[in-house]
Parts: sequence; structure tokens; C-alpha cells
Amino acid sequence: MQANRITLIYVLLMTLVVVASNILVQYPLPGMLFGISLGDILTFGAFTYPVAFLVTDLTNRQFGPRTARKVVVAGFAVAIVFSFAVASPRIAIASGTAFLLGQLLDISVFNKLRRQTWWRAPLVGSLVGSALDTLIFFSIAFAPAFVVLGPNEPFAIEHAPVLGLFAVEAQRWISWAIIDFGVKLLMGLVMLLPYGALMSTLKPMPAAEKASA
Repeated sequence: MQANRITLIYVLLMTLVVVASNILVQYPLPGMLFGISLGDILTFGAFTYPVAFLVTDLTNRQFGPRTARKVVVAGFAVAIVFSFAVASPRIAIASGTAFLLGQLLDISVFNKLRRQTWWRAPLVGSLVGSALDTLIFFSIAFAPAFVVLGPNEPFAIEHAPVLGLFAVEAQRWISWAIIDFGVKLLMGLVMLLPYGALMSTLKPMPAAEKASA
């Protein structure tokens, strides 16, 4: 019973993170930094989405990959419904596809590394998953090739200096994707702090220990 309650908490947390990120990814950061327009390179969603990998990794550590996959699938199912309600269908499809594949890859990598140094599994798993997630999400959400899923966002496909720095120009969503992944790399390191702090509290259950054997 307690395990079911904890699993439900993980599902709710996952849903909250994904829905919030689906909303925030549509809002570029305002202002300038060192002469660079932040709106050309970054959205607010880059700072919230990496928390999903923390939720997945904590679930995997405590209950094992089977339960972690259930949390991901449940979170995906609930979040995709909310996503269609608060975001465009194209954003919702992009987010759902990227979320599901990125999280499942994270679970697989985490489980292979879980018996190594404590930080290796959550860090490597989240970074590999984030790379796939970023590639899938930004391509489907903004690349003109996926216009069949919904209209292109004019601001996203306008050309601007890459990363707001270089002479070469590219569509803004490409710079968003590069910076988004850079933020996810940073957040992957930051998420080690709560993960490490919770290790002594969220100890692996027998099923998780068996999965790592």
C-alpha cells in the first residue's frame, strides 16, 4: 500500500513537470545578456524539464526499472492530455514523443550503471536521455519538415545568428535546441544534489535490488 502511494506521488510529480514544461517552452527568455538576445537562444522550459529525469531516477533507484517504466507511461498518458489542453497539438505531440523515448532510454542506461559509483547512473542516464529528448522535441515542434503536424511558429523558424554570437545564421529553434541541451547538462549536474540527499531516505526495495543483480 505504501509503495502504491509513493508511486502515485511520482506519477503526479512527473505530470506536473511535463505540463509545466510544455507551457514554459513556448516562452523565450526576455532581455539581453552580454549583448545577446536571450529570446534567440533559450526558453523557460529548459529549466524545468530536467526535473523529470530526477523523478524517473529516484523511482528507478527505489523500485527498479519496471516500476519506473510504469511511472513514465502513466506520467506520459496524463501529461499528454493536459498538454493538448494547454499547448498546441504539435507541441503536445513533440513533447509526448520526446518525453517517452528520452525517459525510457534514461531508465535503461540507469539500470545498467546502477551498481557503479552512486552519481554515475543518474548523471549518464539523464544526459543520454536529455540528448535524445532535445533532438526529438525541437525537431518535431519547430522544424519546418514537421509542418504536417501543425503550423510552423514564425519566430522559431526565422533566421538569427547561431547562439546569438556567430556570424553564421540558422533558424532560431536550432539555437534553442543547442542551448536547451547545454542547460540540461548543467541541470543534470545540479540534480545530483537532491538525488544524493535523498539516497539515504529512498533506499532500494527488494525488487530494485533484484533488477540490479
